[in-house]
Amino acid sequence: MNKLKILLMENNNRSYLIPLIVAVSVAIGLLIGGRLNPAPSEEEYSYGDSHDQKLEDVLHLINKRYVDSVDVEKLFEETISDLLHRLDPHSNYITAEDLKALNEGIDGKFGGVGIRFFVIRDTVCVTHVIPNSPSQRAGLKDGDRILAVDGKKIAGNGVSNEKVMKLLKGNEGTIVKVQLLRGKNQKLQKEITRGGIPVASIPASYMIRDGIGFIRIDQFSRNTALEFRNAAARLKQQGMTRLILDLRENPGGVLTAATGIVDEFLGGGYKIVETKGEHIKTEVYSSTPQGILKDTEVVVLVNSGSASASEIVAGALQDNDRATIIGRRSFGKGLVQEDKMLRDGSNIRLTIARYYTPTGRCIQKPYTEDIDAYRNDYSERVENGEMYEIDSSFMVDSLKFVTPKGKIVYGGGGIMPDIFVPYDSTGLSWYFTRLRMSSAFTAFAFDFVEGKRDNWASAEDFDRQFKVTEAILNRFIAYAENEHDVTRNSKELQISRDRIKRSIKTEIARQLFEEDGAFRVINQHDREVQEAIKQLK
Repeated sequence: MNKLKILLMENNNRSYLIPLIVAVSVAIGLLIGGRLNPAPSEEEYSYGDSHDQKLEDVLHLINKRYVDSVDVEKLFEETISDLLHRLDPHSNYITAEDLKALNEGIDGKFGGVGIRFFVIRDTVCVTHVIPNSPSQRAGLKDGDRILAVDGKKIAGNGVSNEKVMKLLKGNEGTIVKVQLLRGKNQKLQKEITRGGIPVASIPASYMIRDGIGFIRIDQFSRNTALEFRNAAARLKQQGMTRLILDLRENPGGVLTAATGIVDEFLGGGYKIVETKGEHIKTEVYSSTPQGILKDTEVVVLVNSGSASASEIVAGALQDNDRATIIGRRSFGKGLVQEDKMLRDGSNIRLTIARYYTPTGRCIQKPYTEDIDAYRNDYSERVENGEMYEIDSSFMVDSLKFVTPKGKIVYGGGGIMPDIFVPYDSTGLSWYFTRLRMSSAFTAFAFDFVEGKRDNWASAEDFDRQFKVTEAILNRFIAYAENEHDVTRNSKELQISRDRIKRSIKTEIARQLFEEDGAFRVINQHDREVQEAIKQLK
């Protein structure tokens, strides 16, 4: 089978309740108990020298003799996961079902109908029909509500995103029938032939100022480098000579997608990244002369959610003196995984190498067997104040490296930005947090744009023309209280007034023009973006 190297920040928060050592200890306890208080048995257990036989016997013993009923299959899978996490936080066992969902992100497509939707008031509301998709060909429109799928009612009854996706996804060429509500009372039946739906990894790309482009990358799939090249070429045609590359909250993905993007900025023969492991051949990825952005000035935005492939891009451009890095210290994942399929369709994602930036940095942060502590890194950064000032403990001489132009960079725990920008907490309040945690913004925006979807020709027009007035704000506050149980707090409303207004406009822009529209609103008040514009000017 083909090997795929993946750099991914795992965000799975399952607790691994039964480690391997506990399983073995239970087995030993059962054996001792059996000798002290023998019971008749028709089976004998013979332990060979092989570890797989011993584990099989232990699990069989638990299944046959344990005091309570045990889901042995689940226990076995949790034991494998715990075993792998004792190696490092990113080696992992993935079930066949979970693997399918993960591969959709890696492959950059899935079989489906081609809509974006939100569940609002227990109703599936279509916010966007993807152009040239099966849904568009079948006649679905933005604003439609889906009442039933293949005769199964999905409106009400606590419908979830997962349930809807399961019903709408399927193999290409298969048919799904949906019942729609359009407007107030027009019910329609539509038959949709599923097709291949692309998973875009670049949700926003536009000219943010004269000569300055903005590209946001959410993940690194097989198609990301091509998506990036196409977006960059389009912006260059619009006059882009400088670029803001936003990698914040990007957890990573396919290694070659990262190297392909870096390649666009460098001339031929520059080192991008090097991978080394005990059981693999050392491999150096270098640039080619084919890049279309070799003369484009670039700023890269990172934060604590930027991991693995994001850090390869940021590290390579920083080490080659090719970009200014702005934001906060990145996550710190410098391990490379390889997928190996098992016979039952499940998957072992095993760490096979470390990667090193062009100056020789390994940016993997320290880890122990406490995987929960590793995953709670963000909370630790908040508590120690790193969101508001640089943590100088990572700047030690033993981890100091020098770029060709003499810039000092550091390894040992993420990419340290050239320009630090503290987290923006202005206007935050518990009232605003409750509004964000509810679906008030999304639901209000969906209702607000009904009958107005053609009022603005483009995201740029909307951003320039639309203002959230006091009347709209008061309407939203009353709506949140009456429909979403978020009680008005006058004092905290004054603190968060501007943030709430911006959030209303952002969600309306998202309903009308997807993420491209939303980022046009967000970026006007984004400190890192504004600092990037300042540096590029």
